[in-house]
Amino acid sequence: MSALIIAAARRSSGAFSRALAASPWAVTHGASATPREPAWTRRSSSSATSSSAAQSEAMSAFRERLAEGPDFGDFVRGDELPGTAYSLAAPKNLRDKSVRKPPWMKRTIPGGDRYTEIKAKLRELKLSTVCEEARCPNLGECWGGGDGHTATATIMIMGDTCTRACRFCAVKTSKTPPPLDPEEPENVAKAIAAWGLDYVVLTSVDRDELPDQGAGHVAETIRRLKSSAPDLLVEALTPDFRGEAELVREVAASGLDVFAHNVETVPELQTEVRDRRANWDQSVGVLRDAKRFVPSLITKTSLMLGLGETRPQVVNALKLLREAGVDVVTFGQYMRPTKRHLAVKEYLTPEAFEAYKKIAEDMGFLYVASGPMVRSSYRAGEYFLENVLKQRKAEAAKATA
Repeated sequence: MSALIIAAARRSSGAFSRALAASPWAVTHGASATPREPAWTRRSSSSATSSSAAQSEAMSAFRERLAEGPDFGDFVRGDELPGTAYSLAAPKNLRDKSVRKPPWMKRTIPGGDRYTEIKAKLRELKLSTVCEEARCPNLGECWGGGDGHTATATIMIMGDTCTRACRFCAVKTSKTPPPLDPEEPENVAKAIAAWGLDYVVLTSVDRDELPDQGAGHVAETIRRLKSSAPDLLVEALTPDFRGEAELVREVAASGLDVFAHNVETVPELQTEVRDRRANWDQSVGVLRDAKRFVPSLITKTSLMLGLGETRPQVVNALKLLREAGVDVVTFGQYMRPTKRHLAVKEYLTPEAFEAYKKIAEDMGFLYVASGPMVRSSYRAGEYFLENVLKQRKAEAAKATA
């Protein structure tokens, strides 16, 4: 799985340049122009009209400059790129009303019959979802399915209270959470069978107070799911189990299809963002061990952006993940759950997320999901089914032909 990362990264320069040339924010900065306020924030129609000619001229100059660059290195360094091309500023504090959330960060309130049905069943079986606990903005979209999308649910097992306190996470924390529910594995299997889902993501809180940190509970839940619905695809977004290899092995060998564990952010921001018991090397080691124990397993991780990371730091993180054999990576915009959590440093534009996607794809990742509203489990079934399983089936058919 390890590719020639540096060479692959260089190949991404052309793709990024083409994406940049076609993007709407490129018009805000010419070869020698002063950075302009983004078009979507201008409220005066006369001002917008008078600026159109200047923007057209700036676009022409920018396209000429793209013939000679910017290349991959320019993107990573941020050289010769308009400030709005990469991100927009976030509010300086909670009282700052001068900066509004970008339009691409807005979502509709979840609802509909499918959403109501799943929520009622969750309450009946006393199950939790990370979709609700972490206040995910895509809840209604993932639960609803339909319109050609695969219905996906992310069930949070081992309770709704975590023993860790990461500074980005809205899940409740306690040193002594309630005991595990021994009926939970069976209840999860019943719920998924009743919903008729195609793909389920199991995630969990950390349970550092337990002798096996909950590894046995996670593995048993996966086995029950596979027993009740053999065709169901199961992804497990696991804790780090403090890096204990045998616990990782127990979950990896339980029959799941995708082993996921999130590094959350770049190596340089780990201590600022995550609980002190979590770190980059430990998380990457978990992903590496899962692949080592079950080579056919697909491994997956996620990075939040907008926490103050730099472009070179993100690209370096991707290189390290590929070197560890990680197959799938997702990028999403960090959103502050409450005023007690880390503040958002910047809002990356959709075009910046697209640029990172191309870079990751050129590095050799099996699949990349990247966008402001993407979360680690966002429409996981659709992405996985369409972009990985179909490819593997085609390859198997070709081999037997």
